[in-house]
Amino acid sequence: MLDEFVWGRVSRISPEAPVPVVEVQEESSYPGGAANVARNLRPFCASVSLCGAVGEDFFADKLRGLLAEEGIETDALVPTTQIPTIVKTRIVARQQQVVRVDREKNHGSLEEVTRRVAELTASLMPSVDGVILEDYGKGLICQGLKDAVCALARKHGKFLTADPNPGNHLEWDGVDLLKPNRLEAFAMAGRRDPGAEEDPLRDEALQEVGSLLLKKWDLSGLLITLGEHGMILFEKGAAPYHSPTKAREVFDVSGAGDTAIALYTLAICAGATAHEAAEISNHASGVVVAKLGTATLAADELIASFAQNDK
Repeated sequence: MLDEFVWGRVSRISPEAPVPVVEVQEESSYPGGAANVARNLRPFCASVSLCGAVGEDFFADKLRGLLAEEGIETDALVPTTQIPTIVKTRIVARQQQVVRVDREKNHGSLEEVTRRVAELTASLMPSVDGVILEDYGKGLICQGLKDAVCALARKHGKFLTADPNPGNHLEWDGVDLLKPNRLEAFAMAGRRDPGAEEDPLRDEALQEVGSLLLKKWDLSGLLITLGEHGMILFEKGAAPYHSPTKAREVFDVSGAGDTAIALYTLAICAGATAHEAAEISNHASGVVVAKLGTATLAADELIASFAQNDK
């Protein structure tokens, strides 16, 4: 996906309709979706490869160019005329999002594209330390592709995490860790969310959902992001671990989930324990929500977050 931002100011209401008139002051574009996960990894990795589908259009060229500027490998991006490159345009005034405009189209079968993505993933697998599956419910991630990637990761002994979309009803067995947010976790468990308790460790509904999903797919780990309540890690055979939020200011939650799964996976691949990885992930998310736009962070910002929160 391509994330576009139109920055401006509001000085009046339109005479044509009761809506604000945004006077444009600046425009910017960033890699979005799974590409934003790659962006979050790049400052900490020697190399990052992105595998997926893009349209054969201007926006795909722009996306490739932005990724190349950040040193992200794009050779495994599959171009197709079946879908356009997804573009999300956010109009922001006074640090508040006014409206978001999405450009995407429904499509038919992506079997050939999916087959090609699986082949490219197989070719990349021996050279990577870990794999992140990002499902935005856009049609590419199907049960066959998910199962193929899981089999490849097991064969090569690679750590595999996944960010699911509850609207895409997949079986997630075989992944090392699943990372939904609270809303997604309850949806996948088929449970109604009664509302969050102040202490996630005393939130009976959340605890039940965590246990249910662990058992449903025989997961080793389940990391549920909880917004203002931080995140909670469920592990097979261990007590739940809660990491309270590290954010001191929240300006924009766009892409915070991307940061969370990127830094958790990175930390595990670098030798961290699951609890250490959750803390690193949570600190990183706290840094990016304090920024406007689809943001990333640098190593010194992550270190500074630990120093500030230890005071």
